[in-house]
Amino acid sequence: MSEVLERESMEYDVVIVGGGPAGLSAAIRLKQMAQKAGTEVSVALVEKGSEVGAHILSGAVIDPKALNELIPDWKEKGAPLETPVAKDKFLLLGPQGELGLPMFAMPPFMHNHGCYIASLGNVTRWLATQAEELGVEIYPGFAASDMVWREDGSLKGVVVGVVGVAKDGHEKPDYQPGMELHGKYVFIAEGVRGSLAKQLIAKFDLSAGKSPQKYGIGIKELWQIPADKHQPGLVQHSTGWPLDNQTGGGSFLYHFGDNYVSVGYVVHLNYKNPWLSPFDEFQRFKQHPSVRPHLEGGKRIAYGARAITEGGYQSIPKLSFPGGVLIGCSAGFVNVPRIKGSHNAMKTGMLAAEEAFNAIAAGREGDALVEYEAAFEKSWVAKELKVVRNAKPLLGKLGTALGGAVGMFDMWCTHLLGGFSFFGTLKHDKTDAASTGLAKDYKPLVYPKPDGVISFDKLSSVFLSATNHEEDQPAHLKLKDPSIPIDVNLPKYGEPARLYCPAGVYEVLYDEQGANPKFQINAQNCVHCKTCDIKDPSQNIVWTTPEGGGGPNYPNM
Repeated sequence: MSEVLERESMEYDVVIVGGGPAGLSAAIRLKQMAQKAGTEVSVALVEKGSEVGAHILSGAVIDPKALNELIPDWKEKGAPLETPVAKDKFLLLGPQGELGLPMFAMPPFMHNHGCYIASLGNVTRWLATQAEELGVEIYPGFAASDMVWREDGSLKGVVVGVVGVAKDGHEKPDYQPGMELHGKYVFIAEGVRGSLAKQLIAKFDLSAGKSPQKYGIGIKELWQIPADKHQPGLVQHSTGWPLDNQTGGGSFLYHFGDNYVSVGYVVHLNYKNPWLSPFDEFQRFKQHPSVRPHLEGGKRIAYGARAITEGGYQSIPKLSFPGGVLIGCSAGFVNVPRIKGSHNAMKTGMLAAEEAFNAIAAGREGDALVEYEAAFEKSWVAKELKVVRNAKPLLGKLGTALGGAVGMFDMWCTHLLGGFSFFGTLKHDKTDAASTGLAKDYKPLVYPKPDGVISFDKLSSVFLSATNHEEDQPAHLKLKDPSIPIDVNLPKYGEPARLYCPAGVYEVLYDEQGANPKFQINAQNCVHCKTCDIKDPSQNIVWTTPEGGGGPNYPNM
């Protein structure tokens, strides 16, 4: 059907998929360069969320390095980087106590002074206004669901705005076949584990010779607390409890803005125990005596979850392919020890924009922007990621305590020795899905019941994410083989989808006798974190885009 479908098309110089920090920075840089050169460049940016920022979730302590380059007068223009970091704490947690690790023992780049605590969602909303003032066409609520190809096999554009297909596949009265947006170059800026990026990486074998990409799941709540408890500018990170030494992860807790506390937990998705629930580990963590007092007397006002790229330098795929590039978290530029990536995402968007502008000015289109790859390798992004390249592999190989200590030593060495490491560049051995152990080898974990004051259940949490999907549409969570959850994943792994999903999307239901298990997908709950696509041990779940505008509507996240 799609091969003969006639769609309207619109032509642009550059089409950008994704309204996050990378996509918006690329759009702004393209328009800035055109303005400087006294020429025109047409830029369209599509965003699947109901508005720019609706699907953006991050801690976030923001390093303004890239923003200083992109919009030097951002303070005068009112960028919502509202709270400078005033105090840095790093804690090693035990079941009841804490050990404060001295900040002076950490390399200088691990310190957060000079950075700002903010809502990354609000920063992207502000970047969108800057982009529109420069003439960028932004289309929120438009999901890029498919790709368009030139005859030579290069990427020509994307299909956006397909709506009105019913669950059973028939066309409803409001059916729209969508529109094709064609570009001389297409920038893929979908964020972590984007559905188009995943297809492009496979089609063009962009990960050849690289380590498998690694991921974490970040779960976050936004609280508003009494004014007398608020400590503006406090940044507190922790590792240790409630996770065991073989399970990587840690927390963040930031005081900022209007008596806000941003609190969250990251669990590295290479964990082995299939009975583990990242959501419940987070709820347990909040009860710790080093955390609970920050939240007592306050009100939880928002919730969300998002996968994080953690593979680092050795997992970055090839960045260019015929007709397009990968920018931001579509490629994965997060600095795991710093727990930061938005500045790197912005810079890669800017680098790609500069090379695309030069190529278009030279009359090129549809080829591979290999110059972007070269510019990245010379950039401060590559330099920053090379310094910390072994931190994540060492955690995986040696565990949290020893891996963290050896990783700190290695980061000091690479920092002082200009990127040299005694370990060389360590590889990641396997995917996070392949790291999952067998259910029979682990004891099921029993989590405390939520108290409804500090800890909560999944469904009340999803309610706070304002997640919504049009009910009568094909499920965007697809199973390659519908029999696998019950026939393979349940007996072998205890069907971990019901546990790793932070939104209650996946359930195993039984009849009154406790027999005849059935796998149920509650796709309407999905907060688009992509964890299922990453962690399913059988790699049977495929995350695809629902209709545009669906998913969470995060406020101030």
